[in-house]
Amino acid sequence: MSTRPFADRHIGPDAAAERRMLETVGYDSVDELMDAAIPEVIRWHDGLDLPPAATEAEVIAELRALAARNTVAVSMIGLGYHGTHTPAVIRRNVLESPAWYTAYTPYQPEISQGRLEALLNFQTMVTDLTGLATANASMLDEGTAAAEAMTLARRAAKSKSPVYVVDADTLPQTVAVIRTRAEPLGIDVQVVDLDADDLPTEFFGLHLQYPGASGAVRDHAPLVEAAHATGALVAVAADLLALTLLRPPGEIGADIAAGTTQRFGVPMGFGGPHAGYLAVRAGLERMLPGRLVGVSRDAAGAPAYRLALQTREQHIRREKATSNICTAQVLLAVMAGMYAVYHGPAGLKAIAERTHAMAARLDAGLRAGGVTTAHGAFFDTVTAVVPGRAADVVAAAARRNVNLRLVDADRVGISCDETTVEAHLTEVFAAFGVAAPTEPAAPVEPVDTALPAALLRTGDYLTHPVFSRHHSETAMLRYLRRLSDSDYALDRGMIPLGSCTMKLNATTEMEPVSWPEFADLHPFAPADQAAGYRDLVASLEGWLAEVTGYDAVSVQPNAGSQGELAGLLAIRAYHLSRGDTGRDVCLIPSSAHGTNAASAVMAGMRVVVVACDPDGNVDLVDLDRRIGQHRDTLAAIMVTYPSTHGVYETGIASLCAKVHDAGGQVYVDGANLNALLGYAKPGRFGADVSHLNLHKTFCIPHGGGGPGVGPVAVRAHLTPFLPHDPLVAAAGDAESGAGATRPVISAARHGSAGILPIPWAYLRMMGPDGLARATGVAVLAANYVAARLRAHFPVLYAGNKGLVAHECILDLRPLTKATGVSVDDVAKRLIDYGFHAPTMSFPVAGTLMVEPTESEDLAELDRFCDAMIAIRAEIDKVGSGEWPKGDNPLSNAPHTAAMVTGDEWPYAYPRSVAAFPAGVDRAAKYWPPVRRIDGAFGDRNLVCACPPPEAFEQ
Repeated sequence: MSTRPFADRHIGPDAAAERRMLETVGYDSVDELMDAAIPEVIRWHDGLDLPPAATEAEVIAELRALAARNTVAVSMIGLGYHGTHTPAVIRRNVLESPAWYTAYTPYQPEISQGRLEALLNFQTMVTDLTGLATANASMLDEGTAAAEAMTLARRAAKSKSPVYVVDADTLPQTVAVIRTRAEPLGIDVQVVDLDADDLPTEFFGLHLQYPGASGAVRDHAPLVEAAHATGALVAVAADLLALTLLRPPGEIGADIAAGTTQRFGVPMGFGGPHAGYLAVRAGLERMLPGRLVGVSRDAAGAPAYRLALQTREQHIRREKATSNICTAQVLLAVMAGMYAVYHGPAGLKAIAERTHAMAARLDAGLRAGGVTTAHGAFFDTVTAVVPGRAADVVAAAARRNVNLRLVDADRVGISCDETTVEAHLTEVFAAFGVAAPTEPAAPVEPVDTALPAALLRTGDYLTHPVFSRHHSETAMLRYLRRLSDSDYALDRGMIPLGSCTMKLNATTEMEPVSWPEFADLHPFAPADQAAGYRDLVASLEGWLAEVTGYDAVSVQPNAGSQGELAGLLAIRAYHLSRGDTGRDVCLIPSSAHGTNAASAVMAGMRVVVVACDPDGNVDLVDLDRRIGQHRDTLAAIMVTYPSTHGVYETGIASLCAKVHDAGGQVYVDGANLNALLGYAKPGRFGADVSHLNLHKTFCIPHGGGGPGVGPVAVRAHLTPFLPHDPLVAAAGDAESGAGATRPVISAARHGSAGILPIPWAYLRMMGPDGLARATGVAVLAANYVAARLRAHFPVLYAGNKGLVAHECILDLRPLTKATGVSVDDVAKRLIDYGFHAPTMSFPVAGTLMVEPTESEDLAELDRFCDAMIAIRAEIDKVGSGEWPKGDNPLSNAPHTAAMVTGDEWPYAYPRSVAAFPAGVDRAAKYWPPVRRIDGAFGDRNLVCACPPPEAFEQ
């Protein structure tokens, strides 16, 4: 491993390239450029108090030392987290493959067909196993999926009661997340022991766990019927592996199913990331939150995949949104779906039968040794009743390197899984002081009577051919390669998406994610077994606080959307703790991303929009007006800095002061932090709270639309309201003050802890100087692109001295008006040139927002600029009439290999122009697998499961 500074590897332009770029922009140095661009009122000149940069080899050694301080015990804790065998072909060719982990959210479907097909497999797997009509393309984890199920039920139920009933045998971390999400919305969560107590007279929804956290398998059909009789909807949190043997929720009339797919080949990772799931019965699909993959058709009439119903929720609803679309775990959903593809229905059933057989053998052995077990019907979890001895049994098992669940003083939970072997049961028996059975292990083929015959599954599932064709490693390897070859990711070329910061995800950063010491820890393992993780988290949170200027950070939010929610809930709790019960207005600029408004609504706030001025800045006059209207009810303002328009607004300090003077708090969205590190600290220029996107600025890969981590960073006065441990946190505590709550944002204390080694390594290898240099080069790259393209496409907004921040907006509206060529045409034509399009029509319709990042070298920046200039020349040919408006390379883009090699060519321009536009390397040509997709057709004819093979016959 080279001793060359990592920053030189991470940052694309070298010294000579920087000089050329600076000459184009008109500055002598990066520091001179940054001094001109960043308002002095927020400028940070003191450097960053971080350890000096380490080499890649040194960082790997340090992470090895941290990993060695974690103890990977045999986990039999359960509670929704289970040991699993990740097939090596999936681990190596999905989790560890940059073709999959560097991809972006499939908003450009023509170049995302591979991951869209993989997600359709995931959705089909979920709908088949749950027996429901439609599933989305993943949620963040089981806790947040269950919370979304609750709010979906509230929207759809006939009952107008505020009561939501939760089965007392629900996973405790799920209950904690549900309570957090319910409280600001005025939902009354009532946890009821459904074995002992009746349902309330009125309620809008019922949450059931199947099997229960205790392991119990119950017949929920009567409860479902009773709930429906009151006008309530029913959500079932179901274990998908158990559903290969048990009657699915859809067969008893459940309206919603939610849960996790973690045990389908995704390591526990000390809590994540894992793909949650959410499925609904027919009639609820258009209320389904999150992303939904559907089948449509391309310009040639061939089937093609896209994200369906893309215009719903915060894309257009903003403050009327009921959920946040940035709630997916695509990379992990791909893994889970491929696990089902690789094993097929028979393989999954065999894994489930073996898991159940081990649990049945455990139960029989304990009972034979005189230990009472709580339930006669169970799948994989046995609850043993040992009055007054539970802690001693758990401790005895820990000494034998086995972790059990301490339910209470009298009960111990033991969960079996795919990795359980006979030796593990022997150690458990010893911990209970019970002799291990001497007879041979029970066969795994028959289903034990611990599963009631009336609750056994009878129908087929996973009948689509995709689940039967790829069971050999050769077939699976080729399938994964075929799908990834049809996609465009960072391993192919630049993805210049504004506000998304698609930068290098270095291999050294990624490597530790697969190490067993990080991958195989249960999130509820004893604290002394996770010493390495605790130190890693503590140092990472400390470094993030330092670079942002805040006093404390929590990494629990497992997406940027969740970080937004956590920050707003902290503000809400702070006001409540001071008796300011009426402060519920959140000011949001009109340019803000829709997630801001959606998060504010979820936090129980009323959104009031503040106008922007003609330069794209927050209109301070309108801000004064809005503050005057809502001074006594003002809770917060949410702003993005640099602005959503890619500008360092000079009025940010004044904005913060105005809001503070009115008693409000300032939330600075961290989406654009890549333009600040080392040069400005939000916590020092007036902000009270921010969320950070570790999957943007700090190099966690986007993974096709997840994983992400969205830590929340706060000033000292908000520290008592940071997210709390889901197994410890009650609804509030004395520290937080009367009426205040400490939220539980995700199901695990440290959220997606399994990918935290990535930003840790990035910060450690870059060091303080490298981070600042990265910021400077990112801003230089954006200004270089703006300078090269300004004569061809107007740059819509600029700040001091005509400079932009880390991104620039190219205005295509005048060209569209003059020629009819749309922003979509340009985006699709860029595919022919070998690029992913910039962000389309956000924050301004009819524009492209470009963020080149610091990782792209000058050659790639020039290749992009040259492509855009060439496209401008093509637009001029349309405008001049040389090419017809409806028949030109832009309106017909993208061009597939099948299209340009066909026997007929009825178009008004040469095949060579279609296939190999100016500057395209013929040897490295990327061919999109489909032509332009008809999205409207897909929305009118909603199909969200794998289509039959006949659909692809030409």
